Amino acid sequence: MAIFAVTLSVNPKAAACTRVVYAGLGNTAITGRNLDWKTPIPTNLYVQPRGIDRVSAQGPDALQWRSLYGSVVAVGYDMGVSEGMNERALVCNLLYLPGTEYKLLKETRRPMSSSLWAQYILDNYATVAEAVEGLTHDVFYIDAPDMPGGASTTLHAALSDASGDCAIIEYTDGRISIYHGREYRVLTNAPVYDSQKAIVQYWERIGGMKMLPGTNSSSDRFVRASFYVGCIQDTVRHEVALAGVFGVLFNCAVPVGISVPGSPEVSQTQWRSVADHSNLVYYYATTYNPSVMWVDLREFDLGEGAPIMKLNVINQQKPYIGNVRDDMHPDKGFVPMFTMEQWRSSQK
Repeated sequence: MAIFAVTLSVNPKAAACTRVVYAGLGNTAITGRNLDWKTPIPTNLYVQPRGIDRVSAQGPDALQWRSLYGSVVAVGYDMGVSEGMNERALVCNLLYLPGTEYKLLKETRRPMSSSLWAQYILDNYATVAEAVEGLTHDVFYIDAPDMPGGASTTLHAALSDASGDCAIIEYTDGRISIYHGREYRVLTNAPVYDSQKAIVQYWERIGGMKMLPGTNSSSDRFVRASFYVGCIQDTVRHEVALAGVFGVLFNCAVPVGISVPGSPEVSQTQWRSVADHSNLVYYYATTYNPSVMWVDLREFDLGEGAPIMKLNVINQQKPYIGNVRDDMHPDKGFVPMFTMEQWRSSQK
Protein backbone atom coordinates (compact mmCIF):
# COMPACT_ATOMS: atom_id res chain seq x y z
CA MET A 1 0.00 0.00 0.00
CA ALA A 2 1.09 3.54 -0.67
CA ILE A 3 1.59 5.83 2.31
CA PHE A 4 -0.31 9.05 2.78
CA ALA A 5 -0.24 11.61 5.59
CA VAL A 6 -3.16 13.91 6.15
CA THR A 7 -3.38 17.03 8.33
CA LEU A 8 -5.17 20.34 9.01
CA SER A 9 -4.10 24.04 9.43
CA VAL A 10 -4.44 27.96 10.37
CA ASN A 11 -2.66 31.25 11.00
CA PRO A 12 -2.80 34.57 9.21
CA LYS A 13 -0.43 32.20 7.68
CA ALA A 14 -2.27 28.91 8.09
CA ALA A 15 -5.82 27.79 8.69
CA ALA A 16 -7.71 24.57 9.14
CA CYS A 17 -6.95 22.09 6.37
CA THR A 18 -6.46 18.52 5.26
CA ARG A 19 -2.89 17.56 4.35
CA VAL A 20 -1.91 14.42 2.47
CA VAL A 21 1.50 12.86 1.84
CA TYR A 22 1.85 10.05 -0.70
CA ALA A 23 4.95 7.85 -0.84
CA GLY A 24 4.77 5.24 -3.56
CA LEU A 25 6.94 3.29 -5.95
CA GLY A 26 9.80 4.76 -7.93
CA ASN A 27 10.78 7.32 -5.30
CA THR A 28 7.49 9.15 -5.75
CA ALA A 29 6.53 11.41 -2.85
CA ILE A 30 3.73 13.99 -2.99
CA THR A 31 2.18 16.20 -0.29
CA GLY A 32 -1.30 17.67 -0.77
CA ARG A 33 -3.30 20.04 1.38
CA ASN A 34 -6.65 21.85 1.57
CA LEU A 35 -6.80 25.08 3.54
CA ASP A 36 -10.21 25.62 5.20
CA TRP A 37 -11.29 28.72 7.13
CA LYS A 38 -14.37 30.80 7.90
CA THR A 39 -13.08 33.91 6.11
CA PRO A 40 -10.74 34.35 3.13
CA ILE A 41 -7.02 34.25 3.88
CA PRO A 42 -5.49 36.20 0.96
CA THR A 43 -2.36 34.31 -0.03
CA ASN A 44 0.56 35.05 -2.35
CA LEU A 45 3.39 32.76 -3.46
CA TYR A 46 7.08 33.58 -3.07
CA VAL A 47 10.24 31.88 -4.34
CA GLN A 48 13.16 32.76 -2.06
CA PRO A 49 16.89 32.11 -2.55
CA ARG A 50 19.45 30.93 -0.03
CA GLY A 51 21.29 33.40 2.15
CA ILE A 52 18.40 35.50 3.48
CA ASP A 53 18.98 36.85 7.00
CA ARG A 54 16.01 36.54 9.34
CA VAL A 55 15.08 37.31 12.94
CA SER A 56 12.49 35.20 14.77
CA ALA A 57 10.61 37.91 16.69
CA GLN A 58 10.85 41.38 18.18
CA GLY A 59 13.18 42.00 21.09
CA PRO A 60 16.72 41.14 22.19
CA ASP A 61 15.98 37.45 22.84
CA ALA A 62 15.03 36.69 19.23
CA LEU A 63 16.85 34.03 17.24
CA GLN A 64 18.78 35.03 14.13
CA TRP A 65 19.66 32.84 11.17
CA ARG A 66 20.61 32.86 7.49
CA SER A 67 18.68 30.55 5.19
CA LEU A 68 20.59 27.49 4.03
CA TYR A 69 18.02 26.48 1.42
CA GLY A 70 15.86 28.23 -1.15
CA SER A 71 12.11 27.63 -1.00
CA VAL A 72 8.67 28.30 -2.43
CA VAL A 73 6.19 29.42 0.24
CA ALA A 74 2.51 30.39 0.54
CA VAL A 75 2.22 33.61 2.56
CA GLY A 76 -1.09 34.68 4.14
CA TYR A 77 -1.88 38.40 4.22
CA ASP A 78 1.70 38.91 2.94
CA MET A 79 2.69 38.55 6.60
CA GLY A 80 3.26 34.91 7.46
CA VAL A 81 4.14 31.54 5.95
CA SER A 82 1.46 28.87 6.09
CA GLU A 83 3.41 26.24 4.18
CA GLY A 84 6.15 25.66 1.67
CA MET A 85 8.72 23.36 0.08
CA ASN A 86 12.47 23.92 0.04
CA GLU A 87 15.01 22.97 -2.62
CA ARG A 88 15.84 19.74 -0.76
CA ALA A 89 12.16 18.70 -1.05
CA LEU A 90 11.29 19.18 2.62
CA VAL A 91 7.69 20.34 3.04
CA CYS A 92 6.25 22.07 6.11
CA ASN A 93 2.53 22.80 6.60
CA LEU A 94 1.10 24.71 9.56
CA LEU A 95 -2.28 23.48 10.75
CA TYR A 96 -4.92 24.71 13.18
CA LEU A 97 -5.05 23.04 16.61
CA PRO A 98 -7.40 24.62 19.16
CA GLY A 99 -6.20 24.31 22.73
CA THR A 100 -2.52 24.66 21.88
CA GLU A 101 -0.39 26.12 24.69
CA TYR A 102 2.98 27.40 23.52
CA LYS A 103 4.43 29.01 26.65
CA LEU A 104 5.53 27.82 30.06
CA LEU A 105 4.62 29.73 33.22
CA LYS A 106 8.29 30.66 33.65
CA GLU A 107 9.59 30.95 30.11
CA THR A 108 13.34 30.79 29.46
CA ARG A 109 13.24 29.76 25.80
CA ARG A 110 13.53 32.24 22.95
CA PRO A 111 10.52 33.51 20.97
CA MET A 112 9.70 32.31 17.44
CA SER A 113 6.92 34.20 15.67
CA SER A 114 4.23 31.94 14.26
CA SER A 115 4.64 33.91 11.02
CA LEU A 116 8.16 32.46 10.59
CA TRP A 117 7.91 29.03 12.23
CA ALA A 118 7.47 27.16 8.94
CA GLN A 119 10.06 29.36 7.24
CA TYR A 120 12.61 28.56 9.96
CA ILE A 121 12.17 24.84 9.31
CA LEU A 122 12.43 25.22 5.53
CA ASP A 123 15.48 27.48 5.82
CA ASN A 124 17.46 25.17 8.08
CA TYR A 125 16.66 21.50 7.40
CA ALA A 126 16.89 19.16 4.42
CA THR A 127 14.93 16.16 5.76
CA VAL A 128 12.31 15.33 8.35
CA ALA A 129 14.90 13.47 10.42
CA GLU A 130 17.15 16.55 10.47
CA ALA A 131 14.25 18.77 11.51
CA VAL A 132 13.16 16.40 14.27
CA GLU A 133 16.71 16.25 15.61
CA GLY A 134 16.98 20.03 15.66
CA LEU A 135 13.53 20.78 17.04
CA THR A 136 13.75 18.15 19.79
CA HIS A 137 16.08 20.47 21.69
CA ASP A 138 13.05 22.75 22.27
CA VAL A 139 15.04 26.00 22.24
CA PHE A 140 12.13 28.28 21.32
CA TYR A 141 8.43 28.75 22.01
CA ILE A 142 5.91 30.02 19.46
CA ASP A 143 4.96 33.68 19.84
CA ALA A 144 1.55 33.90 18.21
CA PRO A 145 -0.58 37.07 18.02
CA ASP A 146 -4.26 36.53 17.27
CA MET A 147 -5.34 36.34 13.66
CA PRO A 148 -7.08 39.24 11.92
CA GLY A 149 -10.69 38.78 13.03
CA GLY A 150 -9.71 37.71 16.55
CA ALA A 151 -9.22 33.95 16.24
CA SER A 152 -6.32 32.50 18.21
CA THR A 153 -3.29 31.47 16.19
CA THR A 154 -3.00 27.99 17.66
CA LEU A 155 -1.05 25.70 15.37
CA HIS A 156 0.66 22.42 14.91
CA ALA A 157 3.14 21.62 12.14
CA ALA A 158 3.36 18.68 9.76
CA LEU A 159 6.58 17.79 7.94
CA SER A 160 7.26 15.48 5.00
CA ASP A 161 10.20 14.83 2.71
CA ALA A 162 11.24 13.09 -0.49
CA SER A 163 11.58 9.71 1.23
CA GLY A 164 7.99 9.77 2.51
CA ASP A 165 9.12 10.34 6.09
CA CYS A 166 6.68 12.40 8.18
CA ALA A 167 6.51 14.19 11.51
CA ILE A 168 3.81 15.97 13.49
CA ILE A 169 4.79 18.72 15.93
CA GLU A 170 2.44 19.98 18.65
CA TYR A 171 2.77 22.20 21.69
CA THR A 172 0.82 20.93 24.71
CA ASP A 173 1.16 22.44 28.17
CA GLY A 174 3.96 24.63 26.83
CA ARG A 175 6.21 21.76 25.76
CA ILE A 176 6.93 20.43 22.30
CA SER A 177 5.63 16.96 21.35
CA ILE A 178 6.95 15.28 18.20
CA TYR A 179 5.53 12.21 16.44
CA HIS A 180 8.03 10.94 13.87
CA GLY A 181 7.62 8.14 11.36
CA ARG A 182 5.89 7.06 8.17
CA GLU A 183 3.17 5.45 10.29
CA TYR A 184 1.85 8.89 11.33
CA ARG A 185 -0.20 9.14 8.20
CA VAL A 186 -3.28 11.15 9.12
CA LEU A 187 -3.88 14.30 11.13
CA THR A 188 -6.63 16.90 11.35
CA ASN A 189 -7.36 19.79 13.74
CA ALA A 190 -8.70 18.62 17.08
CA PRO A 191 -8.32 16.84 19.38
CA VAL A 192 -4.56 16.38 19.80
CA TYR A 193 -2.94 13.57 17.86
CA ASP A 194 -3.05 10.87 20.54
CA SER A 195 -6.82 11.27 20.79
CA GLN A 196 -7.24 11.23 17.01
CA LYS A 197 -5.51 7.85 16.86
CA ALA A 198 -8.03 6.41 19.31
CA ILE A 199 -10.92 7.66 17.17
CA VAL A 200 -9.63 6.10 13.98
CA GLN A 201 -8.94 2.79 15.75
CA TYR A 202 -12.64 2.60 16.65
CA TRP A 203 -13.69 3.09 13.02
CA GLU A 204 -11.12 0.60 11.77
CA ARG A 205 -12.94 -2.09 13.74
CA ILE A 206 -16.19 -1.18 11.99
CA GLY A 207 -14.63 -1.17 8.53
CA GLY A 208 -14.82 1.63 5.99
CA MET A 209 -16.64 -0.46 3.37
CA LYS A 210 -19.58 -0.72 5.78
CA MET A 211 -19.75 2.82 7.13
CA LEU A 212 -17.74 6.04 7.29
CA PRO A 213 -18.61 9.26 9.17
CA GLY A 214 -19.59 11.95 6.69
CA THR A 215 -19.59 15.34 8.40
CA ASN A 216 -17.01 18.09 7.89
CA SER A 217 -15.72 17.86 11.46
CA SER A 218 -12.03 17.36 12.10
CA SER A 219 -12.51 13.86 13.51
CA ASP A 220 -14.73 12.69 10.66
CA ARG A 221 -12.30 13.93 8.05
CA PHE A 222 -9.52 12.15 9.95
CA VAL A 223 -11.41 8.86 9.70
CA ARG A 224 -12.33 9.24 6.03
CA ALA A 225 -8.80 10.22 5.09
CA SER A 226 -7.40 7.25 6.98
CA PHE A 227 -9.65 4.86 5.12
CA TYR A 228 -9.14 6.28 1.63
CA VAL A 229 -5.40 6.49 2.14
CA GLY A 230 -5.40 2.77 2.83
CA CYS A 231 -7.28 2.16 -0.42
CA ILE A 232 -4.68 3.85 -2.61
CA GLN A 233 -2.53 1.41 -4.57
CA ASP A 234 1.17 1.85 -5.22
CA THR A 235 2.00 3.17 -8.67
CA VAL A 236 5.07 4.07 -10.71
CA ARG A 237 2.98 6.39 -12.93
CA HIS A 238 3.51 9.91 -11.69
CA GLU A 239 0.30 11.29 -13.14
CA VAL A 240 -1.69 8.60 -11.34
CA ALA A 241 -0.06 9.48 -8.03
CA LEU A 242 -0.87 13.18 -8.52
CA ALA A 243 -4.46 12.32 -9.40
CA GLY A 244 -4.72 10.18 -6.28
CA VAL A 245 -3.56 13.02 -4.05
CA PHE A 246 -5.97 15.49 -5.63
CA GLY A 247 -8.75 12.92 -5.23
CA VAL A 248 -8.17 12.61 -1.49
CA LEU A 249 -8.14 16.42 -1.18
CA PHE A 250 -11.44 16.74 -3.03
CA ASN A 251 -12.97 14.05 -0.81
CA CYS A 252 -11.98 16.01 2.31
CA ALA A 253 -12.84 19.48 0.97
CA VAL A 254 -15.59 21.56 2.60
CA PRO A 255 -18.12 23.16 0.20
CA VAL A 256 -18.46 26.91 -0.20
CA GLY A 257 -20.91 28.41 2.29
CA ILE A 258 -20.23 25.98 5.14
CA SER A 259 -19.35 27.67 8.44
CA VAL A 260 -19.96 26.47 12.00
CA PRO A 261 -20.13 29.17 14.72
CA GLY A 262 -17.40 28.63 17.30
CA SER A 263 -15.54 26.16 15.08
CA PRO A 264 -13.63 28.17 12.47
CA GLU A 265 -11.83 25.03 11.32
CA VAL A 266 -15.15 23.58 10.08
CA SER A 267 -15.44 26.02 7.19
CA GLN A 268 -15.21 26.12 3.43
CA THR A 269 -12.03 25.19 1.61
CA GLN A 270 -10.22 28.35 0.49
CA TRP A 271 -7.39 26.81 -1.55
CA ARG A 272 -5.46 23.60 -2.09
CA SER A 273 -1.85 22.78 -2.86
CA VAL A 274 0.15 19.76 -3.95
CA ALA A 275 3.93 19.61 -3.49
CA ASP A 276 5.74 17.12 -5.72
CA HIS A 277 8.85 16.21 -3.72
CA SER A 278 10.33 14.13 -6.52
CA ASN A 279 10.30 16.91 -9.12
CA LEU A 280 10.31 20.04 -6.87
CA VAL A 281 7.04 21.29 -8.35
CA TYR A 282 4.49 23.12 -6.17
CA TYR A 283 0.88 23.11 -7.46
CA TYR A 284 -1.70 25.60 -6.20
CA ALA A 285 -5.39 26.34 -6.91
CA THR A 286 -8.00 28.52 -5.23
CA THR A 287 -11.63 27.53 -4.78
CA TYR A 288 -12.83 30.43 -6.92
CA ASN A 289 -10.22 29.83 -9.64
CA PRO A 290 -9.84 26.06 -9.64
CA SER A 291 -7.44 26.00 -12.61
CA VAL A 292 -4.18 24.61 -11.29
CA MET A 293 -1.05 26.78 -11.42
CA TRP A 294 2.42 25.59 -10.52
CA VAL A 295 5.93 26.70 -9.57
CA ASP A 296 8.86 24.52 -10.67
CA LEU A 297 11.71 25.26 -8.26
CA ARG A 298 14.25 23.80 -10.69
CA GLU A 299 13.63 26.75 -13.03
CA PHE A 300 14.67 29.43 -10.51
CA ASP A 301 18.02 30.79 -9.42
CA LEU A 302 18.14 29.97 -5.71
CA GLY A 303 21.73 31.07 -5.18
CA GLU A 304 22.60 33.63 -2.53
CA GLY A 305 21.95 37.12 -3.87
CA ALA A 306 19.35 36.01 -6.42
CA PRO A 307 16.10 38.01 -6.37
CA ILE A 308 13.05 37.01 -4.36
CA MET A 309 10.24 36.30 -6.83
CA LYS A 310 6.55 36.90 -6.07
CA LEU A 311 3.33 35.68 -7.66
CA ASN A 312 0.56 38.14 -6.80
CA VAL A 313 -2.34 35.73 -6.44
CA ILE A 314 -4.37 38.15 -4.32
CA ASN A 315 -4.57 40.84 -7.00
CA GLN A 316 -4.12 38.73 -10.10
CA GLN A 317 -5.24 40.48 -13.27
CA LYS A 318 -6.00 37.21 -15.05
CA PRO A 319 -6.61 33.61 -14.00
CA TYR A 320 -3.28 31.86 -13.56
CA ILE A 321 -3.06 28.49 -15.30
CA GLY A 322 -0.11 26.14 -15.61
CA ASN A 323 3.52 27.15 -15.11
CA VAL A 324 3.56 30.67 -13.60
CA ARG A 325 7.30 31.38 -13.82
CA ASP A 326 6.75 34.16 -16.37
CA ASP A 327 4.04 35.73 -14.16
CA MET A 328 6.37 36.12 -11.16
CA HIS A 329 8.25 39.35 -10.54
CA PRO A 330 11.19 40.42 -8.34
CA ASP A 331 10.08 41.59 -4.90
CA LYS A 332 11.59 42.80 -1.63
CA GLY A 333 9.87 39.93 0.21
CA PHE A 334 7.11 39.76 2.79
CA VAL A 335 7.31 41.45 6.20
CA PRO A 336 6.52 38.90 8.96
CA MET A 337 3.78 39.85 11.40
CA PHE A 338 5.12 40.02 14.95
CA THR A 339 2.25 42.07 16.45
CA MET A 340 -1.37 42.91 15.65
CA GLU A 341 -0.31 46.56 15.39
CA GLN A 342 1.50 45.63 12.19
CA TRP A 343 -1.71 44.21 10.76
CA ARG A 344 -3.73 47.26 11.70
CA SER A 345 -1.14 49.59 10.19
CA SER A 346 -1.13 47.62 6.94
CA GLN A 347 -4.89 48.13 6.59
CA LYS A 348 -4.76 51.94 6.83
